Amino acid sequence: MARTPRPRSAPAAPRNAASKNGILYPLDLAYTIAGVPAPTVREISPKDIPFPYRGLLVHENDMTLTLERHFGGAVGLRTLSTVQNGSWYLRRVLLVQEYSGRPVEMGAIRVKIDVFPARVRSQILRNERPLGRVLRDGGVDFRSQPRVFLAVEPNPEMMGVFWMREPRTLYGRQTEMFSGGAKVGDIVEILPLV
Repeated sequence: MARTPRPRSAPAAPRNAASKNGILYPLDLAYTIAGVPAPTVREISPKDIPFPYRGLLVHENDMTLTLERHFGGAVGLRTLSTVQNGSWYLRRVLLVQEYSGRPVEMGAIRVKIDVFPARVRSQILRNERPLGRVLRDGGVDFRSQPRVFLAVEPNPEMMGVFWMREPRTLYGRQTEMFSGGAKVGDIVEILPLV
């Protein structure tokens, strides 16, 4: 099994440094750090999201579990990039079906890792399992609260990781993650063509 590279440190960037409107944060921050242009994105009403995307995005459940139920099996993690700055950890990942390798989500999370028990924190930093599964298995009480739903025109990099031949509108959401009553992270989740 290949070793996951250790997270690198980066200078802190203001929350809205990477995007004018902040609706793609923290994915836009991960792209800025990597020097990759972010996709074009606009806010969309949940009622305007077509099915099956609406059922996969418009809820407050754990996205890992939602995707596993929809696709009928476990999802694995492929880490695309990581950055650690003090107690904040940013990672951009691709969730894939374990049995086929098919991409089922690209996500970016910026999470305050020091709020979690040492064992959970260590598992997060290993980048071997989806965050939702790590937190559930670690007994961490958490919830995701969607803030904004997104219509995304993918950039070339996103088209590549999602195996797309031509650009088509994708859908996603920006959520805030809470644990123990406090906000502990920001997440953007983009779904491939379903």
